[in-house]
Amino acid sequence: MSPRDRQILQIALPSIVSNITVPLLGLIDVAIVGHLGSPAYIGAIAVGGMLFNIIYWIFGFLRMGTSGMTSQAFGKRDLPEVTRLLLRAVGIGMTVACGLIILQVPIRQAAFTLIHPTEEVKELATLYFHICIWGAPAMLGLYGLSGWYIGMQNSRIPMYIAITQNIVNIIASLCLVYLCGMKVEGVALGTLIAQYAGLFMGAVLWYHPYGRLRKYIVWRGVLQKEAMIRFFQVNRDIFLRTLCLVAVTLFFTSAGASQGEIILAVNTLLMQLFTLFSYVMDGFAYAGEALSGRYIGARNREAFTNTVRHLFAWGGIMAVLFTLAYALGGNAFLQLLTDDTNVTAAADTYFYWALAIPVTGIAAFIWDGVFIGATATRAMLLSMAAAAVSFFALYYGFRSFLGNHALWLAFLAYLFIRGAMQTGLSRNVVEKAFGR
Repeated sequence: MSPRDRQILQIALPSIVSNITVPLLGLIDVAIVGHLGSPAYIGAIAVGGMLFNIIYWIFGFLRMGTSGMTSQAFGKRDLPEVTRLLLRAVGIGMTVACGLIILQVPIRQAAFTLIHPTEEVKELATLYFHICIWGAPAMLGLYGLSGWYIGMQNSRIPMYIAITQNIVNIIASLCLVYLCGMKVEGVALGTLIAQYAGLFMGAVLWYHPYGRLRKYIVWRGVLQKEAMIRFFQVNRDIFLRTLCLVAVTLFFTSAGASQGEIILAVNTLLMQLFTLFSYVMDGFAYAGEALSGRYIGARNREAFTNTVRHLFAWGGIMAVLFTLAYALGGNAFLQLLTDDTNVTAAADTYFYWALAIPVTGIAAFIWDGVFIGATATRAMLLSMAAAAVSFFALYYGFRSFLGNHALWLAFLAYLFIRGAMQTGLSRNVVEKAFGR
């Protein structure tokens, strides 16, 4: 294996492990309340979990923007700027989190206006929401911290943080529910404790390898006007891009639900195949963020180009492996998720769309990482906006005679157009990063 491949895998593999552990927090909560005797508990966790997923997803720019700018500063060996970026990202994350806590009641009321849960689920979900919202400072602070670690070419610490959160969540939630007699509030408190345990772990692990950076802490530089303007410009584009992504994802679920329970179940199951692929490809995207930003900061165009080639090679390998795995074992995987024969039979009708996901989506994932490393966020926004518009145009253009097939056609076109546009824009991005 070449040194470049080892570099990529040293960042990608821990990131993949971290990504896979993310849904475990929600699954643990559901598994615990699933044995409390009422489906309302599961509904409350599902509704509350969905609200926080959307909230934190929207503010994911704190991680991505920090990663790109930090990797470039790291490549320049600009340690004072590296330190300022950490303080800036964590500080802004904490400030946003305080705003969420202050606005928690209108946020919850607006969400329930859109979701319309039953009264029992609404009451329990309200309890869950008003406990877990106090974890916002920990989560958004961790976004900035994790992005900074990835920019510093270190994806192992985010992996340790994710593992710590899951272990603490399991222990705390089980103790609060089964030893203290709590129900939804016990699960919410367990999640809250796990979130702050993750933040504590992230801060503790910072001191050993990075404690020497404390001498560069100068608060006046953290709030410098030009630096703050650039920080918000980069993150504004990522924020708007995320809104497009959330719109497509939520509409995909909504459009499936409008076609009945069977189609909703089929689409949900098949999207698990996309989710599994995305967990792995996001790991290589993180490697792209760290390494491309580093070489742009170091003005090493040869190393940058070589890294991009190797990233696409790994992406191609993953696409082939996932396509083969889904072709050979995809149906067996779906049968593990459900024993409803009506759902599995209906899934066969749409399964070939899921088979096309890896090949169709590879370029979008790899270029996302490279563009974040290059802080080419405007190009990311343009390609995402064009892909989102195409998604809705294709769906409404073909749904009358293709039905649910139109939804999958639109989704695959959305993935492909993102990657194709970024490929077309990549030359300008590289020229701008290194100078013509």
